[in-house]
Amino acid sequence: MSQQNPVFIPGPTNIPEEIRKAVDIGTLDHRSPAFARLFGPAVAGVRRVLRMDQGEVILLPSTGTGGWEAAITNTLSPGDTVLAARFGMFSHRWIDMCQRHGLIVQIIDAPWGQGAPLAAIGQALRADTGRQIKAVLATHNETATGVRSDIAGIRAAMGDHPALLMVDGVSSIGSMPFDMAGWGVDIAVAGSQKGFMLPAGLAILGVSPKALAAMDTATLPRCFFDFRDMLRTYAAGGYPYTPPVGLIAGLARSIEMLEDEGLEAVFARHHRLAEGVRRAVAAWGMRPCAVSPDLYSDTVTAVVVPDGCNGTDLVQLAAEKYRVAFGVGLGEVAGKVFRIGHLGMLTDVMMLSGLACAEMCMADLGWPVELGSGVAVAQEFYRGGGR
Repeated sequence: MSQQNPVFIPGPTNIPEEIRKAVDIGTLDHRSPAFARLFGPAVAGVRRVLRMDQGEVILLPSTGTGGWEAAITNTLSPGDTVLAARFGMFSHRWIDMCQRHGLIVQIIDAPWGQGAPLAAIGQALRADTGRQIKAVLATHNETATGVRSDIAGIRAAMGDHPALLMVDGVSSIGSMPFDMAGWGVDIAVAGSQKGFMLPAGLAILGVSPKALAAMDTATLPRCFFDFRDMLRTYAAGGYPYTPPVGLIAGLARSIEMLEDEGLEAVFARHHRLAEGVRRAVAAWGMRPCAVSPDLYSDTVTAVVVPDGCNGTDLVQLAAEKYRVAFGVGLGEVAGKVFRIGHLGMLTDVMMLSGLACAEMCMADLGWPVELGSGVAVAQEFYRGGGR
């Protein structure tokens, strides 16, 4: 029975029954026309979700982390300089990956709870008169802190600098507005287990013509993640190695579901769910880790816990006593926050159950919270249709 409780972590998300059925298919010859008929709609659908007008979609058997690695190894060379802001665990991990690959990372540190610092990024690029910076790395939605950064603003701050703009959209794409063409993104990285509501196992990338051209001079080693091998076989509707056929079938169904709901309606639902959570947090006398409303994520809220309380205690109690999953704080905010994921297959009613469970845990732990306080304000908000 415990498996019937929804999860409230920022991914993997709850999986709709329709997608579970789509993934559960019999063995299919991945070199047959039958696979091409599955693969084509999945690729075309990703293109629409990312709002791409040019370039290629790459689907790799991996996770978002593999997508990060594919992005850098296909476009950069050892000793290249990249510019990255570090303001949370996932921006930190991408920086660490670049350093392990022999790239020089020019790091702009910002406090956790803030977004990518546009002015500092622009200043660093203007100072790069020799054009040594080859790529700018940006985390659209910092999952550790519940912070959304302004990707269009980063592109504007880049001015006429020729660096590639690579964006980690793993916990935003499919749940929050993302405009690859309009924002001038060169590589967008997503994962199957977040907004697409699938099991983990697919790294989903959009690659611009500019990034594709960079493959010709890139010398970082790559084999399994080599875009060139992928694109050679794509033309025939195939794969250079055995693909995760079930996940690709599920991806096509996921996009059908998102588009049946309407992408704008999907984004509005996520915003409504998130705003209900944020109102509950305020009723508890707490606040999001994100320092201002313009930075609030619509897929995850990192809740700053009261002095003397430990967010990890709540997460552990919820899992052990109520069989409900919340997210722990990571890195610099470990213990200082707990995270409520509100993305993927979630409804207002499901969200209320998560808020109620969080309140029960707070009461069990003796935190200064009145049972029902957050649930009540979220109920009023959801009853009004999120207005």
